[in-house]
Amino acid sequence: MKIIIDKEACIGDGICESLCPDVFQMADDGKAEVIDEQSNEPCVQDAIDACPTEAISIEE
Repeated sequence: MKIIIDKEACIGDGICESLCPDVFQMADDGKAEVIDEQSNEPCVQDAIDACPTEAISIEE
């Protein structure tokens, strides 16, 4: 499993970081980035579901 953020779709609202700070953080460009691509934290699915632009996905 690998967590991926589509940087073009990300609007930088930070909801993923607020829901799952051990996995996501805001980068210098104002977009989200993954800091633990292999995480299986339950909050990852919460972040995927909450992302307004559906920029977060999981690659199996």
